[in-house]
Order: sequence, then structure tokens, then C-alpha cells
Amino acid sequence: MSYLRHLVFSSNTSLCWHVSQTRMFSVTKSSRTIMPAWVIDKYGSNDVLRFTRNASFPVINYPNEVIVKVLSAGLNPLDVSMRDGYGAAALSMKRDPLHIKQSGSEFPLILGRDVSGVIMECGLDVKHFRERDEVWAAIPPWKQGSLAEFVVLSANEVSHKPKSLSHTEAAGVPYVATTAWSALVNTGGLNKDNCAKKRVLILGGSGGVGTFAIQMLKAWGAHVTVTCSHNAERFVRGLGVDHVVDYTAGPVEEELSSLEKFDLILDNVGGDTERWGLNLLKPWCGAKFVTLITPFLQNIDSLGIADGMMQSAATVGTKTLKHLVKGVHYRWGFFAPSGPALDEIREMVDAGQIRAVVEETFSFSQVPQALKKMENGHARGKTVVQISKGGEDL
Repeated sequence: MSYLRHLVFSSNTSLCWHVSQTRMFSVTKSSRTIMPAWVIDKYGSNDVLRFTRNASFPVINYPNEVIVKVLSAGLNPLDVSMRDGYGAAALSMKRDPLHIKQSGSEFPLILGRDVSGVIMECGLDVKHFRERDEVWAAIPPWKQGSLAEFVVLSANEVSHKPKSLSHTEAAGVPYVATTAWSALVNTGGLNKDNCAKKRVLILGGSGGVGTFAIQMLKAWGAHVTVTCSHNAERFVRGLGVDHVVDYTAGPVEEELSSLEKFDLILDNVGGDTERWGLNLLKPWCGAKFVTLITPFLQNIDSLGIADGMMQSAATVGTKTLKHLVKGVHYRWGFFAPSGPALDEIREMVDAGQIRAVVEETFSFSQVPQALKKMENGHARGKTVVQISKGGEDL
């Protein structure tokens, strides 16, 4: 009986047993091997989407993992890019760093980076969550996504859902929230204690990341200026923006140059923004230009792992030094999954400082239409897919 390491009785009397150091089975769930999901079997347009009732049921491979029953899933532009094959080489390296598996082993691939749902099963080392806890999370792009009935995540990627939000509303927050948090807090150095009266410019303020960043910065007391179209001006002003520059009215750099300089710029647009954007920063004051539009994944896709990473390092290094001598800082920002960040964000949501901005909701059968809407762009908030009605069958 040496293989029988642990015998655990959970609070709802489910019997769980552990046959190795990395896998926990629940007696009430172990017989289930398949689930409904939307998958892709190759990269391409919306035509590659396929609904199946035979997707592999997620399993707990590490003791710090949880299985979540998905109630709602949020979509992001990244899902469209991943469907098209963007970042495939880099993500394959993350999934299989030793190159043990064959090429294409990521298929069938499930998209969806946002999830709100209910915990169905916990690994043996999970201390802060229990079965039936309502949670939300941003799913790393190298993992299977939320356009399925269940998903497996590390416990440090998960947070308890805000009590003030429905699952539909909650599914519109985690990915953009953790992306904005990573860019503004981890990279930009802002926080609730140092943000008061800081001048922040958000290039592209009406999308998912922009709308969240606006609310977080205003809750922290910053002065926020955004660029957006004339049609979105009323929308962003409703989120608390102090000043709006309409990019459809003419070159935005001209109007922005007439304003007082900024302590931080968050770039969601890319293109030629770097050519003029860094001139809008306060020199020699620690001001930063943080862009979320980087060539990192594209370099790896086109040049391979080693050459792509070297090219990216050379690019960011050259640009950093070029602008450092002018007294401003240039940085690349990236999405970073974080349960602790979502814990902080949950408190802000429940305090009424941040609200979910959901533009449109689709049913599980309408996933192709939802992704098509994402592909069309110019969103005013998030697109959410309702996967399941509730967790009563847990």
C-alpha cells in the first residue's frame, strides 16, 4: 500500500486520494473524461473553429492546481491573434521547453483568456480555495482557455470573484485588469500611494485595457488624458477621464504637444506613437513610456526562439539607451497572470471604484460570432460568452 500516500476527506465529504506526488483524483469526478468546448485544429480564420463534445477533460497535474467550472468567458483581441497563429512559436516553447512533443501538439487548442466560474476540484497543496468557491482568473496564453465547460489553473493565477459582480460581468475584467496592472504597476511603478496628481496619458483609451486603466488610475487620484475617436468620447468621460483628444480630428501629437508634459504614457496603439510620444514626457523626472505593442512574439515567430529573443533584446536595449540620454524611460509591457493582483482589484471593484464594462454578451453556441465581433475591432468594452448557467451540478 506504499502507493497510497494521502487519504483526505473534504468538508463536503468527497473522498479524494493521491496516487503520486503530482496528481489528485476526486472519486466523484474521476470517471469524467470529456467535455464540450470550442477548439481549433489548425491556425487560420474563423473557419477553423470547431465545436466538440469530446474535448479532453482537464486534469490536475500539480498539487497547487484547481479545476474551475466555467460559467462565463471573456474574449480579447489576443484570442483572434492566437487563432491566426500569432505567437505560436513562443507559446509552443513555453508549453514544451524541452521539445519532447511533436510539432502541432497544442491542438486541439481552446481559446479564451478570461474566466469566471466555480471551483470544482482542488489539488492537495491548495490552501486558500475550496470546492464551490466563486472565482475569476486571467488564463496564461500557453494554457488551454475558457471556451470550454472546465479549465485547470494554478491557484496563484486565481482569485475570489468580486461579490458585487455577476459572472458575466466578472468575465470581462481579469485579462485587461492584469495587463493594465502589469504595465502600470510592475513596469510603470505606479501604485495607490504615489499616483495622486500624476499626469498619465493613455493612447487608445476606449478598448478593454484602456477602460480599466482609466478607472484604476482615477481611483488612485491621477490626472488622466486619453486619445480615442469622437464616437467614444462620451463613453470614456463617463469613466472619469479628465481630458480627451480626438484622433479623428487631426494629428494627435500636435494637440498633445500643447499640453503639460506627462509622468507616464501607456501605449495601446503602436505604429508611429514612439516617434513623438516620448517627447511628451517630463524629462529627468523618472517619467516612463510603457508600450503594450511590442515585436517580441512576432520576432520569435519569424526568426526562431534564439534569434528572435536576441533581436528583441537588441531592439528594446537600443531604444532604452536612446531615450535614457534624453531623461525619459522606454519600457515594454506584458500581460502577467496574477491572483494577488486580482485580489487587489476585487477590493476596488467591491468598493465601487471600478466597474465592469461589458459591451455585448453571446451564448456558448455563438462563439464564432463573438470572435468575428472581436475581429472587427473598435470595441467599447468587453465581449463575454456565457458558457453555463450555474454551478449547481458540482
